Amino acid sequence: MNRPVSTEGSRIPTGIEGLDDILGGGVTANRLYLVEGPPGTGKTTFSLQFLLQGARHGEPGLYVTLSETESELRAVAQTHGWSLDGLELFELVPEAGLDPELEQTLLHPSEVELGETVRGVMERLDTLKPKRVVLDSLSELRLLAQNPLRYRRQILALKHFFSSRDCTVLVLDDRTGEPGDLQLHSIAHGVISLDQTPTGFGAERRRLRVIKMRGIKYSGGYHDMSILTGGVCVYPRLIAAEHPGTIPAETLTTGIDGLDALLGGGLVPGTTTLLNGPAGVGKTTAAVRCMVSALEQGERAAFFLFDERLPTLMLRSAALNMDLQPYIDSGHLNIRQIDPAELSPGEFAIAVRNAVERDGARVVVVDSLNAYLQAMPEDRHLTLQMHELLSYLGQQGVLTLMILGQHGLVGDIRSDVDLSYLADTVLLLRFFEADGEVRKAISVVKTRTTDHERTIREFRVDTDGLSIGAPLRGFQSILSGAPTYRGDTAPLMHPEASAHALGEGSDGIGNG
Repeated sequence: MNRPVSTEGSRIPTGIEGLDDILGGGVTANRLYLVEGPPGTGKTTFSLQFLLQGARHGEPGLYVTLSETESELRAVAQTHGWSLDGLELFELVPEAGLDPELEQTLLHPSEVELGETVRGVMERLDTLKPKRVVLDSLSELRLLAQNPLRYRRQILALKHFFSSRDCTVLVLDDRTGEPGDLQLHSIAHGVISLDQTPTGFGAERRRLRVIKMRGIKYSGGYHDMSILTGGVCVYPRLIAAEHPGTIPAETLTTGIDGLDALLGGGLVPGTTTLLNGPAGVGKTTAAVRCMVSALEQGERAAFFLFDERLPTLMLRSAALNMDLQPYIDSGHLNIRQIDPAELSPGEFAIAVRNAVERDGARVVVVDSLNAYLQAMPEDRHLTLQMHELLSYLGQQGVLTLMILGQHGLVGDIRSDVDLSYLADTVLLLRFFEADGEVRKAISVVKTRTTDHERTIREFRVDTDGLSIGAPLRGFQSILSGAPTYRGDTAPLMHPEASAHALGEGSDGIGNG
């Protein structure tokens, strides 16, 4: 990612995974930054990571706490497997200071206490000379100040003091001040906002937004975030234009002549294929068949499984003569079971990027979009995120296979959402009835890259895999699920002929 570098000072990494990418390398050193968010959004964890990053590079760190005890901070660090031995933790109001006889408690703010608090911060900093400082939190100073004017003056005094001490400072705020009060925003060199929102089912969604960052071109908007064992992890919003790539010229065969004929020669790298149809019609089987063919041609693949359990997919694929285990063992195939209730769109996008950029996947399968989309109905911009993700994959020359289930089996069949406009190729799979038997049909209704067939072909799924028949001539209304036959001969596939149809195209055609 090419971003202009700040000329105000050197840049230092924050230690927050993903945040440095958003900031184009880190924050400007020796400045004061505001990290704000309601309680529980991860401000303490965020700040400890910032100090530990400096400690790893020999930069002394100081955590000044007005709201939490040292034991509480160490307990937070322990849950992440961190040691704070290299950091200085300073409780500005020690236990002895809470003696009612001293009349200087945070519960009874006074002008004397405010001055002593600020002086305590300054004295500790002059003694330790840290390179990174965290002040937790400003809500206590706001209580002591009693009015906005004194509060602003004290924050300005601290800012000028810090600026002359060659240190980078994070001040934390829990937004307990007056709604719409932007005094801190105007004083701070940069503002990072943390937020979390509950969902109807599953874990809450955490987000981060860089509201302000002087001298730095950053990636604006909301970025998904999570707090894991090991700290805060930010998932930068995917911007496809920032990731140009090259697209291979060769076409990938599906391994089935009839399907290649329908597609106009095969599947083109850098395109998205949508497999659309009702449950049980063979969408996953067709996608796995195309993926296995790419694996046989030496490509690497990533399979993101939302609906089906992984053991079920493995057993079913092996029973259809498409054993996936050898490709997993060789490292050419990575299958990830996804729990959509616990996954944010940003985290999914990063998982796909890692599969492409780190693992070298040239084929990506998403099965299915229904679970992914329905798990986050409150996210109005999910289709825009999907558009960016597919644009990114296309620019990287990745062949993407998406599965979208539809409601109903025959007759009126509908989708929760129409994503066909995002796909370069659309495969339509349908059930239809003929002579008292449920059969399946497949057709290509759209492709942007090849001159595809306009015919509808029958296909069959059995122990030999997927087999494709000849065009269904003489039938009417097959896609509606209630066809009528007006031809002279029956062009349907014989059950016994399907064993010879795998990879043979029209050789699997029956005459009756």
